[in-house]
Amino acid sequence: MKTSIVICAYNEERTVEDVVTSCCSYNPESEVILVDDGSTDNTKDVLTKLLKKYTYKYERLEKNRGKSWAMVHGVEIATGEIILFFDADVSKISENHFHQLLDPIMNNEADMVLGQPSETFIDYRINPFKSLTGQRALFKKDLIPILEDIKEIKFGVETYINLYFQAHGMRIKYVL
Repeated sequence: MKTSIVICAYNEERTVEDVVTSCCSYNPESEVILVDDGSTDNTKDVLTKLLKKYTYKYERLEKNRGKSWAMVHGVEIATGEIILFFDADVSKISENHFHQLLDPIMNNEADMVLGQPSETFIDYRINPFKSLTGQRALFKKDLIPILEDIKEIKFGVETYINLYFQAHGMRIKYVL
């Protein structure tokens, strides 16, 4: 199954290069899509420079529309059956992180996988914020019915997606 990695960025000039480099290097067969949500810092310059070294789709929104709008835009242009959302401010990414997020989907063990940072002071087993993560893998077909609903949500988008999956009895898996 083809995977599309959607990275949404807003003013992430310090971290976006590492994220794009990791996504492209560790997933050469995947489609990588970067949606710049109208950044006003040097994010555009960093991403334009990276296009000389890596192959990915770079979509720049002229004005900041919010995370949910950027996520929906990425899904709309994605060609993969699986969508892997990756925040543009994640650090210390390893190849194993991608396997942890994608393998349960590909092996039919989950309908959505949520990734949690392991470098947290909060016990992940009781972390009330664990479902708000920006790192998640799921089937595109499961997102299509709610794209219009989530477009304008902005930062509540993760909660809405989680509730939709729970309400429809879909299997959600959390990984560190």
